[in-house]
Amino acid sequence: MPLQHRRSVVALALIASFMVFVDSTIVNVTLAQLATHLNASRAELEWSLNAYTLSFAALMLGAGAIADAIGAKRAFLTGLLVFTLASAVCAMAGSMLMLNLARLVQGAGSALLLPSALVLATASATDEHARHRLVSWWAAAGGAGMAAGPLLGGGLVALANWRAVFAVNVVIGIPAALWALRSMPAVLRRTRRLDLAGMATATAFIGGLVFALIEAPTRGWRDPAVLGASLLTVAGLVAFIVVERSVRVPLLPLKLYAERGFATAALQGTLLNFAFYGVLFSMSLLLQQGRHLSALVTGLLFLPLTGLISIANLGSAPLARRLGRPAVLAIGQAVLTLALLALAWASTSSAVWPMVLALIPIGFSSGLLVPTMTAQSIAAVEPGLHGAASAAFNTSRQIGAAIGVATFGPLLGTAHDLAGGFVTCAIVAAAASIAGLCVTAFGRRTPALVAAAARDS
Repeated sequence: MPLQHRRSVVALALIASFMVFVDSTIVNVTLAQLATHLNASRAELEWSLNAYTLSFAALMLGAGAIADAIGAKRAFLTGLLVFTLASAVCAMAGSMLMLNLARLVQGAGSALLLPSALVLATASATDEHARHRLVSWWAAAGGAGMAAGPLLGGGLVALANWRAVFAVNVVIGIPAALWALRSMPAVLRRTRRLDLAGMATATAFIGGLVFALIEAPTRGWRDPAVLGASLLTVAGLVAFIVVERSVRVPLLPLKLYAERGFATAALQGTLLNFAFYGVLFSMSLLLQQGRHLSALVTGLLFLPLTGLISIANLGSAPLARRLGRPAVLAIGQAVLTLALLALAWASTSSAVWPMVLALIPIGFSSGLLVPTMTAQSIAAVEPGLHGAASAAFNTSRQIGAAIGVATFGPLLGTAHDLAGGFVTCAIVAAAASIAGLCVTAFGRRTPALVAAAARDS
């Protein structure tokens, strides 16, 4: 491949990673305007975040298989166009229902876009060292997108309004698609059967669970829709297990969860995202609706939280080599727990700066934990299952994020008692971090992890 084309492919992969992850955090600073402009209820605001997370998580398990089946370039272009068109619909939405349905489609586009971008970027690598470097850049671009989300969103809301947050994806997406058509090479397809039944049952399970958690506080658990969603959750889970046991090439090999090291890593990732995204959602509403701060100021205040994640990501691997992954996990979770409790206390002050200080260790510890958990999930299984383990681990994290937002919405309470509700949210997040610390202690003696630690040393 010509050097110019290789550079184009890498640049497009980095742009894709940035776009996907920026949309996981950028909408948080639009919540106050959505509540006013579209008369959104708390449940509808939760859906504006969780609709994206839901389809992203449900399709992420099969995204790699889809890219193999239809080709990485076609998957990339399809994902990019779906994401861009859904963003345009979001920008033009006249109701929360239209916005949230478009967010659902947007998440599906992201699930196709992300893994195919990585496949295309690494296919252009000339050697193993270059491949590792490209993966690091790709991950760093995603971290930068996540960090930039609140600040970029705040700036766009200040300059225009919430619609600009979605319109910017169209401005980037259309030229990127044209560039990809001209510059991206076709990557050979691999023969791989799609587990469509697995995808359908996983979507039913995750969708039913999130719907029930979001709607039950408003409708009540006896409401027919909530009861139906609860039944769909159980039926989807049972059907998924039956399907995955019977198909030749399962979407999620169930033997992954027989490895205690992987199971503990997946649970740790779920608990971390539960706490992180729950706090991000509840703090956005506290600052904008409770303290009446602008979207731009709110975005700036989130920088200690999101900005330090990328920095800590880079330091996690050297620290894990020196101390061992279990020690890094334990330290990170302990720091995160104390910082969340400090955030609960700081939120009772009339000044904002104590909360900003508490966000610093939250951001840094979260940045240490994610790559360490990811490495642990992969090290706990045989090499042939690394791809499935990575997809399953990231899906677990997305489910944790969706449950966190759905849970923290009711805990936050009404607009008249956001301060007290946020204290409860921060304490619940700290409890989740303590649970993660207990899981780390439980997993320390896992043979696979001991062997992995020995290999690393």
